Amino acid sequence: MDKLNLLIVGVGGQGTLLASRILGTVALKLDFDVKVSEVHGMSQRGGSVVTYVKFGKKVYSPLIEKGEADLVIAFEELEALRWTGYLKQGGKMIVNEQEINPMPVIIGKAKYPENILDTLKAGLSIYSLDALEIARRCGTQKAVNIVLLGVMARLTGIDREIFVDAIHEVVPAKVLEVNLKAFEEGYNYHK
Repeated sequence: MDKLNLLIVGVGGQGTLLASRILGTVALKLDFDVKVSEVHGMSQRGGSVVTYVKFGKKVYSPLIEKGEADLVIAFEELEALRWTGYLKQGGKMIVNEQEINPMPVIIGKAKYPENILDTLKAGLSIYSLDALEIARRCGTQKAVNIVLLGVMARLTGIDREIFVDAIHEVVPAKVLEVNLKAFEEGYNYHK
């Protein structure tokens, strides 16, 4: 792998920023130039967020245009649907099988779309899993992000030890063990 254009999409409070920091650390450990965007969107709990992560021999901008993402990691189904246009031909998407109602749905002004995963799987390379349940089994639902990074590590072929080292560097010591367990569960997950 000589470069990777990656989008992390989700909802505020799901740990997208921590995931991007870990990925930035992984890229540096691979001796790549890396650019990570600021979180775009409403990063407070519940708002839609996207983070761009690009790494390669030389990266000039963190922004990824439509049709350029090698990989999209979606922490929630509706966010996966919103960002499918950014996947390049042959790109892959990792989707957490979770629905978080946005404000228009909560106040009754809109309806959450049905059968999102079926829609996504029609024509796209989708890898979906219930990362929330896996994280809960590991000891905290806050580790959904790390479960998804485990899946990403396996799918991209990036050495798992590089991810483990990055998690050790970035994740606070008080939650390190549960996050390492979540990473291993994601890495070893098979449907």
